[in-house]
Amino acid sequence: MQQTKLKTKPLLFLLLFFYLLFFVNHAFAVLEVEIKGGFQSADPIAIVPFSWSQSGQAPVDIAGIISSDLARSGVFSPLSFNQLPERPKMDAAINFPRWKNTAAENLVIGQLVAAGQGRYDVKFKMLDIFTGRNSLQFQYNVEGKNLRRVAHQISDKIYQELTHSRGAFDTLIAYVVVNNDVDVKKRVYTLAVADSDGFGEQVILKSRKPIMSPAWSPNGKRLAYVSFEKNRSVVYMQELKSGKRKTIAQFKGINSAPVWSPDGKRLAMTLSKDGNSEIYVMYIASGVLQRITTHYGIDTEPAWAPDGRSLIFTSDRAGKPQIYQIGISQQGRSGSPKRLTYEGNYNAGASFSPDGKSIVFITRDRGSFRVAVL
Repeated sequence: MQQTKLKTKPLLFLLLFFYLLFFVNHAFAVLEVEIKGGFQSADPIAIVPFSWSQSGQAPVDIAGIISSDLARSGVFSPLSFNQLPERPKMDAAINFPRWKNTAAENLVIGQLVAAGQGRYDVKFKMLDIFTGRNSLQFQYNVEGKNLRRVAHQISDKIYQELTHSRGAFDTLIAYVVVNNDVDVKKRVYTLAVADSDGFGEQVILKSRKPIMSPAWSPNGKRLAYVSFEKNRSVVYMQELKSGKRKTIAQFKGINSAPVWSPDGKRLAMTLSKDGNSEIYVMYIASGVLQRITTHYGIDTEPAWAPDGRSLIFTSDRAGKPQIYQIGISQQGRSGSPKRLTYEGNYNAGASFSPDGKSIVFITRDRGSFRVAVL
């Protein structure tokens, strides 16, 4: 739902969230989001297990969630718990000379306290190991069901403090699950949303026909997606809270690849209603449709620039799939498409970085598909 750019790193944190369409084989399995690899210069950081005010195990391992979040970003390399020289509950108990022997520069400590009536107090601090300075401090009072979310919010605050860019841990992902129904020997497709780490799954739609291309509205309240419930592709828009949905495009031929404009007022999509696969933009409120591309090649996979003034898309108009950019005005297209990629014979599925200075896409390199940044 949210994307964020690293100010001091060459790769983009949005790589971890830019396109999450998962196919798993077990119903009701917890979705696991696993990132293998990251920045070679990932920064070590120490996350101490939060103290717990009661006996027994804490209801949520907040420090574990924070460590997983930061590790999954690829920017940070949290110390394993057995690498921690001590486990202080408060900053006054920290023996800083011991911590200076670790690779970490920052130390996070916290407390989880049962506040009664199903509520909890969560406090945390982040300190500079070399100066002892308290660089970040917050506290929360929340219901038990929101403890995981608080952990993600803490991760976001740590990430922003150290990178000067917004984190994306306290967000949702949308994905499609495909299961085999052994009773009827057919596949069942499920559109679901979950926390950024795969927990808290909520089912949005189930169908025996394929569901594809879920796309978040900028405010996170609606999804656009493609469903084949009517035995052909149809673009729908659905409100998450109420479940109410609206048909956006069910023209003859292809209706696919919806993507929201930054202001949430328009949807770009791929349609073949006029005989060829082209890029169109629809105004949500009025239903007015504008054709953006006109070419005998296949134009698909549009994505908006952060300022909403242009689209990038995939086209084989030069013989092989490549990335192009075209200006967008209130009247429709503005100028002619400009080709952006030239290396390799397959470049597709592009998205912008939040500042509009880079794009991330899929490229084929020596027979393998890889994620690339231009």
